[in-house]
Amino acid sequence: MRDFTLDIYKKLISAAQNGGYRLIGYDDFATNKFPSEKVYILRHDVDAIPFNSVATAKAESEIGARGTYYFRIVKQSNVPKAIEAIANLGHEIGYHYEDLALQHGNYERAYEEFQNNLAYFRKYYPVNTICMHGSPMSKWDNRKIWERFDYKKHGIIAEPYFDTDFRNVLYITDTSRRWNGDKYSVRDKVNGLQANFSKTAELIKLLEDQMLPNTIMQNIHPQRWTNDFVSWTSELILQNIKNIIKQVIAK
Repeated sequence: MRDFTLDIYKKLISAAQNGGYRLIGYDDFATNKFPSEKVYILRHDVDAIPFNSVATAKAESEIGARGTYYFRIVKQSNVPKAIEAIANLGHEIGYHYEDLALQHGNYERAYEEFQNNLAYFRKYYPVNTICMHGSPMSKWDNRKIWERFDYKKHGIIAEPYFDTDFRNVLYITDTSRRWNGDKYSVRDKVNGLQANFSKTAELIKLLEDQMLPNTIMQNIHPQRWTNDFVSWTSELILQNIKNIIKQVIAK
């Protein structure tokens, strides 16, 4: 069976729900306390092919789940109809910022662009969380901008890499189109609990057997998750090429 299809994704989120988890957005987690509940944070980095994100958003809404979708400002992510469709389904929209990389390390210009881009996305949704885009091909780590400026001055309540205690939150991510892509990941890493699974089926089984911690953040890139064979194959080939380059950069 092919992994990283929309059908597999539906099985994954259903397994989390059936395992007793409450499926929530990152803003829910950042603003509420869940001391006695099992929570599964649905985070999505919309790097490209945004209508794949509309499909995952619909699948989540069908089971009463809510997630967070981080959109980039670049044209392969920033498609108003997709943003509006996901927001209308009740999901959170956030800004997937990469301003320092786009401005080639010019901090002042990057901060100015961050403010402009945040205002742009707030036309569609009252954005109150942001998340860095890894920009693996750039030498600039977009998080470094906050060594000079403060995002909380702009009504931002949380950024996952700064405001999540990953010692108590298990982080699972499909970066590099695999659940065990540490050796390919340049920046999508956390100091704390980060899981490695070989296949989505393994993760589903662990959820069904209730073998995972009570608080989990799942980060997926919906561009990878499709039933369309041509798109699925294209993403597989392209990501394998990227992984070779990313592995060199990571080293």
